[in-house]
Amino acid sequence: MNMSTVAIDFSGVKKSFGDKLIVNDLSFSVARGECFGLLGPNGAGKSTIARMLLGMISPDVGEITVLDEPVPSRARAARVRVGVVPQFDNLENEFTVLENLLVFGRYFGMSARKIEAVAPSLLEFARLEAKADVRVSKLSGGMKRRLTLARALINDPHLLVMDEPTTGLDPHARHLIWERLRVLLARGKTILLTTHFMEEAERLCDRLCVLESGCKIAEGKPDALIDEHIGCNVLEIYGGDLHQLQELIRPYARHIEVSGETLFCYAQYPEQVCVHLRGRAGLRVLQRPPNLEDVFLRLTGREMEK
Repeated sequence: MNMSTVAIDFSGVKKSFGDKLIVNDLSFSVARGECFGLLGPNGAGKSTIARMLLGMISPDVGEITVLDEPVPSRARAARVRVGVVPQFDNLENEFTVLENLLVFGRYFGMSARKIEAVAPSLLEFARLEAKADVRVSKLSGGMKRRLTLARALINDPHLLVMDEPTTGLDPHARHLIWERLRVLLARGKTILLTTHFMEEAERLCDRLCVLESGCKIAEGKPDALIDEHIGCNVLEIYGGDLHQLQELIRPYARHIEVSGETLFCYAQYPEQVCVHLRGRAGLRVLQRPPNLEDVFLRLTGREMEK
């Protein structure tokens, strides 16, 4: 990838805390203008990666470049062109919505006049124009998250780093954040998104890196990963004797996975499986296309029966 087109470059990065290895020989590049996802469960190293690229902590091994600046040595220069949405809101609760923007803009050396000039468009973007004079403590969780996003845009950044941006939000608020992020991508912004929501990664990311225990286990476009690692229909089977069901459908399945009390059957011809399940009491069967969660289960091999 030509460096003039690269927003973020990680090369052979390792990071440990004490004797615990958090990020293990990680390499990836993010192109300017794309949404790149770091996808993995809690503890996979996503937040540590975000903190390293912001220069908040240093890698033990490896090199990091952000917007053509080496990090952490030139992190301050890079941060001028970066907006950050942290995992947990750190807004000033006793300030109004507008006052939060005014205070944050000062961190970037912006004059009050310039902040006041851009604030209305940011509030409109976040759909908070009617809440400008409302204290943050009075806002809903979804409104606070949208304000945090608006605040991250105060300096018109080239790159947005978003750490678990929709954690704790209800579905309506989550979809509204997704819609706002699509607008930013259409404007040419680059987004690094850390998430453990498979649906979020599938909906937003142009490419993603799947992580487990600090290691990259897959990288690519969501559709390509789904096709490469699954490439067939999925049947979710609930109820009944799981061991008995596995033996019954094994000849018609590409592979079978068990998660909790659910049997996942991956089959090229799901109708053959359904024929052998008909008439069995207490069974519920859901047939659907494959998704990223299936990819993650397949790659990590959790509770898999081959």
